[in-house]
Amino acid sequence: MGHNDLCRKRCDSGGSQASLRGLSSWTNASPLDFFLLGTTQQAKATKRKYQESSEVPPAKQRSRAGAALLSAETTSAQETQRILKGNAQKTFSPKKNLVSSTDGGKQEERPCVKTSSLFKNNPEIPQLVRPVVKQEREQVFTPEAFHQLDLHPHLISTINTVLKISSMTSVQKQSIPVLLEGRDALVRSQTGSGKTLAYCIPLVQSLQALKSKIQRSDGPYALVLVPTRELALQSFDVVQKLLKPFTWIVPGVLMGGEKRKSEKARLRKGINILISTPGRLVDHIKSTKNIHFSRIQWLVLDEADRILDLGFEKDITVILNAVNAECQKRQNVLLSATLTEGVTRLADISLHNPVSVSVLERSHEQCNREGKVVPEAIPPQARDGGGSFAIPESLDQHVTLVPSKLRLVCLAAFVLQKCEFEKDQKMIVFFSSCELVEFHYSLFLHTLLSSSRAPAAAGRLPSASSRLKFLRLHGSMEQEERTAVFQEFSRSKTGVLLCTDVAARGLDLPQVTWIVQYNAPSSPAEYIHRIGRSARIGCPGSSLLMLAPSEAEYVNSLASHKINVSEILMEDILSVLTRDDRFKVRQRDNQQSQAAGPQEIRERATVLQTVFEDYVHSSKRTVSWAKKALQSFIRAYATYPRELKHIFCVRALHLGHVAKSFGLRDAPRNLSASTVKKGKANLKRPGPRPKSQRALLADILRAEYSSGLGAPEAPRPGQR
Repeated sequence: MGHNDLCRKRCDSGGSQASLRGLSSWTNASPLDFFLLGTTQQAKATKRKYQESSEVPPAKQRSRAGAALLSAETTSAQETQRILKGNAQKTFSPKKNLVSSTDGGKQEERPCVKTSSLFKNNPEIPQLVRPVVKQEREQVFTPEAFHQLDLHPHLISTINTVLKISSMTSVQKQSIPVLLEGRDALVRSQTGSGKTLAYCIPLVQSLQALKSKIQRSDGPYALVLVPTRELALQSFDVVQKLLKPFTWIVPGVLMGGEKRKSEKARLRKGINILISTPGRLVDHIKSTKNIHFSRIQWLVLDEADRILDLGFEKDITVILNAVNAECQKRQNVLLSATLTEGVTRLADISLHNPVSVSVLERSHEQCNREGKVVPEAIPPQARDGGGSFAIPESLDQHVTLVPSKLRLVCLAAFVLQKCEFEKDQKMIVFFSSCELVEFHYSLFLHTLLSSSRAPAAAGRLPSASSRLKFLRLHGSMEQEERTAVFQEFSRSKTGVLLCTDVAARGLDLPQVTWIVQYNAPSSPAEYIHRIGRSARIGCPGSSLLMLAPSEAEYVNSLASHKINVSEILMEDILSVLTRDDRFKVRQRDNQQSQAAGPQEIRERATVLQTVFEDYVHSSKRTVSWAKKALQSFIRAYATYPRELKHIFCVRALHLGHVAKSFGLRDAPRNLSASTVKKGKANLKRPGPRPKSQRALLADILRAEYSSGLGAPEAPRPGQR
């Protein structure tokens, strides 16, 4: 036996004897203690194995032995943690262990917090400087009543009894007399001010007053174009109610998602007031022989700015050419909450000597002699997307700055605060893409929804008796499902609707108390339309905009358009978790809960984040959903307009922090791998050396950046 071997044997023997002497002093040594001792000896044996079998120099031997020892100790710690967790009591997790107490009952479950660093390494939240500006306000109601207008008595009775409206809004007071005179009009008013009735009432009044009674077989006398399917259904519902006394006038609706054959059958029978999305109407113009416009007397473009934003400008040109070919003389109306350059151009080609109605300035501006629109009552900046916007007087606007890692927890806490701990709350949450809506809908449905104050078991949805109620709405859903969701949320007094901007324009969803913008809108006009789903027709409402610390300058961008927001602190939103016992980290025996401090709030937020991560990592399918949603978020983030790129810079995103907000414990390495593979399939060349992980993540972000700025696939007509 050599000298080194003898020394090694003595050291090992001494170490073991010392360990045994230490254990002999323990009166109640558990099997776990001996397990820990055994793993330590196993680590030392592994070290000897590497030292004896290696033929490399001593320095490298020590390095490798140290690595092996570290690996063995790490494995030992993980095994110990696994055993401890196996015996620990868990709560709010798909798999729960219930330990029986001495009296035969069940002890209260306790959460096992797996996540960490939720509040570490976050960017500092800056002091939000909010310039105080004077917002433009519109007076919604007027003292004038509908019976003061020269309307049919049955129509006035229907407005009062069926629609339960007696007083006119400002836009109705100014628009209805002009339209009853037969004039073309360009109407600009804040969202939720009653623009739909402003054109529907004079339209129905004029058609029922025709000397030759309208026959169904005559075809359309009025054509109403709207940007989305939901708005088409809503407008159709309003027209149907107004036509109750005039049963000989038949309304109809055409929109994407419906069967063309059934729509052709309705057109063949006859529709007098035709409401349609532009894309579907163009389909019928090209393929349906029995559609004609020879008797058209009204052409209405509702939400004209949105029609142009969705890329329907060519479709509008096709429709105008088809109508002009058969009918030159008619009354034209354009309605919009914002006046953009595209709307002005569309008004110039479709309106003849129109009256410009702007409630914001409470004036009527006629056009010049050439028939060109001169919206003098509207600031010139508004045509370029700048200028000011009218905000409902009863709307309170808020903003909160939340680091990327905490966005998901903060959103969930806000939903719980408003919809579970407060009464009669109805909320809409806006996301930037369909994938984000689907991911958050599934996540909240399987984690937050429960009537037993515990999570749903894997593969089984929770009971619907909870006060929380989640619905989703986006353009990729089947039309029947979209219609059912729209009608259900309209009738409901409470609930949370997760949606894209498909619900941002024109929809009248009653009693919506909160608008949450989880992803910032791409323009102030879009911001106005989103928050316009609340505080409609004088009702109270509130909005919340969630921004990352690096996006704080967006508040100044809103202020430049005379939009005021007040700040809500993230800590105030997360503090609601202390009111929910599901998120307790430990149970204090025989002690009353004391006032929650910052540490308690952070612990409970971490428990909630653990719930989300456990669900996301419960299967490969859910992990894939989270990755697709993350990819969709990065693509949408890369499409902000040039003037906002310095605020929303895709290259400045911390991929790991953003992944945390999707329930992913680490930044995905194969994010968008399929996209990159397709783009570089024919360009494979052997590189000098493999790229580092940092360079790989940079390439992924560049790929997302490019795909976001590339030409997007044209949306299907009527879809968003």
